[in-house]
Amino acid sequence: MHIEHIAMYVNDLDAARDFFVKYFNAKSYEYYHNKTTDFRSYFLSFDDGARLEIMKKPVMEDSPKTLSRTGYVHIAFSLGSKDAVNVLAEKMKHDGYDVISDPRTTGDGYYESCIIGIEGNQIEITI
Repeated sequence: MHIEHIAMYVNDLDAARDFFVKYFNAKSYEYYHNKTTDFRSYFLSFDDGARLEIMKKPVMEDSPKTLSRTGYVHIAFSLGSKDAVNVLAEKMKHDGYDVISDPRTTGDGYYESCIIGIEGNQIEITI
């Protein structure tokens, strides 16, 4: 068994798609628009086959995304090396994203950095 895809609602589909393409080498599938409900989405795929569906509909609740809330908190991307983590964390910081934890080895042995990415969503990058 494997997770087929993860989905997230966003306010700006194109900006979210561009974020994942720019920083995580996502490949975008064709834009989908249901004209009856005005639901819109893109499926994005990543090098290892993982997929993310980004979606938008006309009326959505956009609650603050606190880091200690229940439910889904972050999405993690494995970049393959410490150098890749360091480079991407620095690039995202330079591009104005809030790096909330600089690259480091955590107590449970992960080398990671956490960034507040597109629309306030937490992204973890790791080896």
